[in-house]
Amino acid sequence: MGIHITWLGHSGFALKVNGAHVLIDPFLTGNPLATVEPEQLEADFILLTHAHADHVGDTVAIAKRTGAMVIGVWEVHAWMQNHGVVHTHAQNVGGGYAHPFGHVKFVRADHSSSFPDGSYGGTACGIVLTVNGTRLYFAGDTALFSDMRLVGELGIEFAALPIGDNFTMGPSESVEATKLIRPRGVFPVHYNTFPAIQQDAAGWAQSIHTQTDARAIIVDPGGSFSV
Repeated sequence: MGIHITWLGHSGFALKVNGAHVLIDPFLTGNPLATVEPEQLEADFILLTHAHADHVGDTVAIAKRTGAMVIGVWEVHAWMQNHGVVHTHAQNVGGGYAHPFGHVKFVRADHSSSFPDGSYGGTACGIVLTVNGTRLYFAGDTALFSDMRLVGELGIEFAALPIGDNFTMGPSESVEATKLIRPRGVFPVHYNTFPAIQQDAAGWAQSIHTQTDARAIIVDPGGSFSV
């Protein structure tokens, strides 16, 4: 059974996984590229890569409305509990856990992390999600680092990598990351939401095709695909 993925714009995704609705970094309010309202999304679980406002996004409101469990590092878990989210699960970098929808492992990301109120957000992470033997890598906000090769050794089917530059790695570094990770398919995130991260996704895709063995996947915000 394939994994159905909808890009919410920026770094946000809605996944249908083993019958569960799983959101990743659901930043909708204030996201000029968003095509849905937070109230329109179903959620059983919400995964957060880190605490910045453009990733935490509408998590609190969605979790309170749906009863979804929020999964993040310890500081994210504690902050969510303090803001009225009842169901949370804390993990940390290097740790994995078998959730009902699949196995979630948090891996390294080179980035900062603080909540919208300025409080410390713990360590920024990438997420490796394993579902029925298929592994997906959501890198979150990160710079390029050579140990991405270790993520690749896990056997990655699909990778979502930032290309926006300025706050994260840019297009050329994303191509280098793809060479290290060796996914079958790669998807660009964290670009074109704001002027500082405007990028040519088509040009990036051409570089992926000519320089790597991966298939570049591009859809407009609100678009869906399966892996």
